[in-house]
Amino acid sequence: MRIMQTTRAACALAATVILSGCASIISDSHYPVSFSSQPVGATFSVRNESGVVVHQGVTPGTVTLKAGDGYFSGANYTVAFSKEGYEGQTNIISPSVDGWYVANILFGGIIGLLIIDPATGAMYKLPESSAAHMTPLVVTPEADGEEVVELGEVVSINTLTDVQKQQLIRIN
Repeated sequence: MRIMQTTRAACALAATVILSGCASIISDSHYPVSFSSQPVGATFSVRNESGVVVHQGVTPGTVTLKAGDGYFSGANYTVAFSKEGYEGQTNIISPSVDGWYVANILFGGIIGLLIIDPATGAMYKLPESSAAHMTPLVVTPEADGEEVVELGEVVSINTLTDVQKQQLIRIN
């Protein structure tokens, strides 16, 4: 009786290892991705490869995204950051192969290697974060009265001409 129970347990364990995907057991197919910006408070939108917005929010924020996008296809995302007074920034989030997927070769999980992990997206992982370091914009008046937006530059007040010093506006 004891030998029969041990044999059943061993067969169940062997079937689990052989018939299942290692990455889908150990890892996951959805990952939390944190979004941050400098300065904080930027809005961000996450679009999938089809251009569909899957999430919008304000930094800092965390969103759970699917790592897979079909059979043997990882999900790529485009993240657009924006904040008034700052140049917008776009980041790409790309998947990488999860190390646990390779473990299917070591543990004999051919079904997991060729079917389960590729179909569920568990063979991929996403980066933990995406950050934007945004550049401030500066508005300067043109001679014809129109305003031109330029990227900001940090300079010492000692390097400005008297005319430039007269155009300064105190902000604090």
